[in-house]
Amino acid sequence: MLSVKNITSGYGDVQVLNEISFEVNPGSIMTIIGSNGAGKTTTIRTLAGLNKTWSGSISFEGRDIHMLKPHERVASGIVMVPEGRKLFPSLTVEENLQLGAFHPEAQKRMEETTEEVLELFPRVRERLGQVAGTLSGGEQQMVAISRGLMARPKLLMLDEPSLGLAPIIVQQIFELIAEVCRRGTTVLLVEQNVQKSLSVSDYAVVMENGVLTLSGTGAELAGNDEVKKAYLGL
Repeated sequence: MLSVKNITSGYGDVQVLNEISFEVNPGSIMTIIGSNGAGKTTTIRTLAGLNKTWSGSISFEGRDIHMLKPHERVASGIVMVPEGRKLFPSLTVEENLQLGAFHPEAQKRMEETTEEVLELFPRVRERLGQVAGTLSGGEQQMVAISRGLMARPKLLMLDEPSLGLAPIIVQQIFELIAEVCRRGTTVLLVEQNVQKSLSVSDYAVVMENGVLTLSGTGAELAGNDEVKKAYLGL
């Protein structure tokens, strides 16, 4: 579905990504793990078009997209849920969801998509009329993922969805991510909770200083001695 070949990117004159390459298969969950500053967020920002691709290529469903603007990538089926949720805090939950369906094709199916999303996230249904800024952290994360799904993505990219959440809520979030994939949406996950992310991942890569250093199935990396030592404290 997604093919990334030798891309470099960064901020200003500072290069963060150093010729990274990977693929994401349809119907799968793929995770990029790594420490703070490794380049994980820069990777998905570059895929979303928020950071420019300095060199290399990005192909989505066989189409070269690295020159497309961010909203054009959303229309093609690539949606990013940013770190920190980035909801519109003064708007209601329902209004936040509606803003997720801004491109024409999503607008046409807004009612249908809303029902699908609320079936998946019953807690969000309960909070539709509530101002988003008054929700708990876990509820805000559910709304953020729901808003992303309102665009009817083929590939949903999630940046640190468990950040700052209580362990019981983290478990719920990962269960929901797995269910999103089971319902047909491919997921690219950036996450510091290595144990949880590898447990739901079909495939994963390890990023260090803008370079991919290890790759394998979620189970393979969970059992890798280097990963255990560096990220699992084992």
